[in-house]
Amino acid sequence: MLRAALIGFSSSGKTTLFQLMTSARDSPRGRSDVNIGISKVPDARLDTLTAMFNPRKRVPATVEFTDMAAPARAGAQTLVDVAGYKNADALVHVIRAFRDPAVPHPSGAVDPARDARAMEDELLLADLGVAERRLERIDKDLKKARSTDLEKERDLVQRCRQALEEGTPLRALELAGEDLKRLRGFQFLSAKPLLLVINLDEADVAGVGASVERAAEQTGLIGFLAHAATRAVALCATIELEIARLEGADAAAFLADLGLAESGLDRVIRASYDLLGYMSFFTVGEDECRAWSVARGTPAQAAAGEIHSDIQRGFIRAEVVAYDALIARGSMAACREHGEVRLEGKEHIVQDGDIINFRFAT
Repeated sequence: MLRAALIGFSSSGKTTLFQLMTSARDSPRGRSDVNIGISKVPDARLDTLTAMFNPRKRVPATVEFTDMAAPARAGAQTLVDVAGYKNADALVHVIRAFRDPAVPHPSGAVDPARDARAMEDELLLADLGVAERRLERIDKDLKKARSTDLEKERDLVQRCRQALEEGTPLRALELAGEDLKRLRGFQFLSAKPLLLVINLDEADVAGVGASVERAAEQTGLIGFLAHAATRAVALCATIELEIARLEGADAAAFLADLGLAESGLDRVIRASYDLLGYMSFFTVGEDECRAWSVARGTPAQAAAGEIHSDIQRGFIRAEVVAYDALIARGSMAACREHGEVRLEGKEHIVQDGDIINFRFAT
């Protein structure tokens, strides 16, 4: 399951959004308190497949969100408890851009760019401490015995330390191959993909709509989107609360009036999923229609392991049909008649939207 951790300063709307996305009721009270909730990834394709097969069960892909108590003011303390966030695949920073005299900003004036920079500084400082401690340990070990692997690790960590000292998040280094594998072991916070959630004022939503660029320019955050592995979503928590209270048709009409195709909460969930380079393949039938999460570039045998390790071990072939082909033909039988159901081997790279039936032996 994909894991995303919400971060944000006090009065940003972070916990409100967490509760709306995950239907959680409690709020974290102290720095050691952690709330975890599950969000379903919206996917119209799964809805269409469910209508086609009329299964007993519909199971969407999911994202796990973690919420922890926020610091009282920007830059006041080290925000991130490494133990609570180190297992997250991505960070979701909720940034206050709304104006409300009844909810004063802890730092005075509302300044989204200032808060974004302050949060980034917190991540950089936490990572710098990790890098420096690791370099000390490596130097001690290298004095005892020479090691090519340790020397490569030292070079990588030194590169990371230099970037951190210069104020550059590690996600901007765009590491790959062996360097990326080594870096994962440290679970650096600034190396994690980052989603900025711009919590707009209600009066600003109509002018921004779903345009992230307009929202980022309006709030001074456009420069942050130039960084690698960084995306943004704009929404208004006040409006999201209203939408959550409405029935489906009324909610859709409300969104249409604002020029939006879907709620901001759905966009946050979907963006968190996409940010990590994940996609969905589907299994379908009378019992169940389910979306499964895999990273782009995943081979068929590894994808089979998402369903069950026995299927991966006993993998024989994968019966694959593209989603668009199935919808166009209207049935699996019609796809077979037209030669659109393919038998693929274990090295076949799964594509977004593939409908797959795995053949295996135990």
